[in-house]
Amino acid sequence: MKIANVVPEAYEKVIALEQYAAANVDPTLYELVKLRASMINGCGFCVDMHSHDAMKAGETPQRLFELMAWREVGCYTDKERAALALVDQVTRLGEEGVTDEVWDNVTDEFSEAEVANLLVAIATINVWNRVAIPTRMQPPKR
Repeated sequence: MKIANVVPEAYEKVIALEQYAAANVDPTLYELVKLRASMINGCGFCVDMHSHDAMKAGETPQRLFELMAWREVGCYTDKERAALALVDQVTRLGEEGVTDEVWDNVTDEFSEAEVANLLVAIATINVWNRVAIPTRMQPPKR
């Protein structure tokens, strides 16, 4: 199923969220956010797309390879680490939500508007993952 063909109005609304988030989050961080959430969710289509998009935005292969182990490597800034911790907890949202430690870290590194924009970006990629996985979207053959 192609959601865009079946419910184009809904698809356009998610595209609008995507465009908003892309315009309001640093491009490199935005790609890391989308790639990390897609890795957590196991969305092959989105992992493929966002790893390529990240490299086009200037991201290095090393940082992309190390994204799965971002806590153990030293190539991410404190700001990126705060954002990645938020991605992890929002994407795996459980009964406890986001811990005070993660929230305090992200609000120390970002302004209130930046945190709100990060949340929109994280929510949007999670919507895309939840559409791509059940409809079995496949990455293009390269």
